[in-house]
Amino acid sequence: MNLADFKADFGFPDDVIFLNQASFSPALKSVELAGIKAVTKKRRPDLYQNSDLFEPLIALKKKFSEIIDLEDYQRVANIPSVSYGLANVANNIVLKPEDEIVVIEEQFPSNIYTWIELTKKYGAKLVTIKQPNNPSDWNDLILNAINGNTRIVAMAHVHWANGFIFDLKSIRKKTKDYESLLIVDASQSLGALPFSIKEIEPDALVCAGYKWLFGPYGCAYAYYGEYFDHGKPIEENWSIRSGSENLASLTQYSDSYKPLAQRYNAGESASFIYVQMQLAALEEVLKFRPEDLQAFCSGISLESLKDLDTLGFKSFPLHLRANHLFGLSIPESINHDLLKNTLKANNIIVSYRGSYLRVSAHLYNTKAHFQKLVNVLKQVENHG
Repeated sequence: MNLADFKADFGFPDDVIFLNQASFSPALKSVELAGIKAVTKKRRPDLYQNSDLFEPLIALKKKFSEIIDLEDYQRVANIPSVSYGLANVANNIVLKPEDEIVVIEEQFPSNIYTWIELTKKYGAKLVTIKQPNNPSDWNDLILNAINGNTRIVAMAHVHWANGFIFDLKSIRKKTKDYESLLIVDASQSLGALPFSIKEIEPDALVCAGYKWLFGPYGCAYAYYGEYFDHGKPIEENWSIRSGSENLASLTQYSDSYKPLAQRYNAGESASFIYVQMQLAALEEVLKFRPEDLQAFCSGISLESLKDLDTLGFKSFPLHLRANHLFGLSIPESINHDLLKNTLKANNIIVSYRGSYLRVSAHLYNTKAHFQKLVNVLKQVENHG
C-alpha cells in the first residue's frame, strides 16, 4: 500500500496536528465501522451463535501471532490490560529473599507496581537501572546488572518516554546464561517496530492494544512461553476450561485448562464488540511493514529534529531511538506552562512524560506537521 494514502483512513481536521499516537491511537474508519456494526448486532442477540464465543477469538489470536512472528496462536491470550497480563506472570513466580528483579528507570507504572509488590511479598530486591549521562551505555548497564541472583528482567522494548530502543536480543542471551526470565512490555513497539518471538524468545510478552495496534481502549494481548504452560491463571472463568465450547455440558465441570496460554484469557475476552474492532485493526496493521513505518516517520521528522536540536529540544541520537516515538528534552529556560498553553492553542497534541516532551507519529502525519511544531517551539523559546 502507499503509506501516504493511509492518512485518508483517519478523521482529523486539517488544523489538528496529532503527535500523540503513543497515548491513544485514533480510530481507523474500518475499525470504527466494525465497532458500529457489532454494536448494532447487539439489538438481535437471537442471531448470536455459540461459535461466536470462540471462532473470532481464534482468528484474532492468529492475526496477532503474525505480528509477533509466532507459529502457535495458542500461546496468545486476549486480555483487558498490560497489568492483567503481568499479574498472570507474577502469579506463577515464587522468589527467594536473595532474588532480584531488574527494571528500567521510569518504566510505565503497570510494569513497575507488579514487581514492587512481588518483591515485597517475598522480601526480594528490585534493581532499577537508571538512564546514564551517556545513553549509549544504557544497554551495557542492564547487561552488567544481570547476575546469579537475577530472577526476572522486566522491561519495555522501547522506553515509553524517550523512545530509546533496548537491545533485547543481547539481554535475552544474558538472561538465558543465568536462567532468568525475560518479561517484555511491547506496548510502544508492536505494530511500529519489527519484533520476532522466534528471535528474542521472551518468557512472556504483553502489549496494550489501543496504541500502535489501533484497537479500542480496554484491549491488550499477551504471549506466554513454556515456563507458563502449566501455570495458574488469576481468574477461573468458564471459557478457559477444556470442553467449554460445548455450552450444553458446562456443568460437567472440567479439572483441566485449555492448552498453553489459553488458560490466561480474561473472562468475556470474546467480547462481540471489542474482538470485531480488534480484528479490523490488526488487518490494517498487517497491511504495512514496521520497517516502512520507521522510514516514513524518519522522512517526515528528521529535518525538523535538527532544527529543534539547535533550539535545545534535543532527542537521542538516531541510532539509539525509534523514529515513531521519541522524547525531546525541554531546555531549563523554557516556561512549562507557556509551552503547554502555546502548543494547545496551536492544536498540536503531544505528551509530557517525565522530563520529556514526547512526540509520536504515524502515517497520518506530514513534514508540515513537524515544521509547525518547530515554529511553535521557536515562539515559546523567544518568550522564554
